[in-house]
Amino acid sequence: MNKLKLSAMSLVWITTLLLVTLTIMVTMDLPFNWVFYLSVLGQVFVVLMVYRVLTDDYTTDKTFDDFYEDYDAEAKRFR
Repeated sequence: MNKLKLSAMSLVWITTLLLVTLTIMVTMDLPFNWVFYLSVLGQVFVVLMVYRVLTDDYTTDKTFDDFYEDYDAEAKRFR
């Protein structure tokens, strides 16, 4: 049996959706036990998300010398 392996970005989206849902549930004054268990689940997902993002095998050839891609660093030097 294969394990389900989520990518780091999919885990970020799931965690974000879960916590936004939690916020909506609190605003709608849903029962405490639902909000409590969803907040505990959200905390577990936050820990998993941080671990997955920090241990993700992501590499890039960008450096701090590249600055931001959408900002022309050569044209606008610090004054």
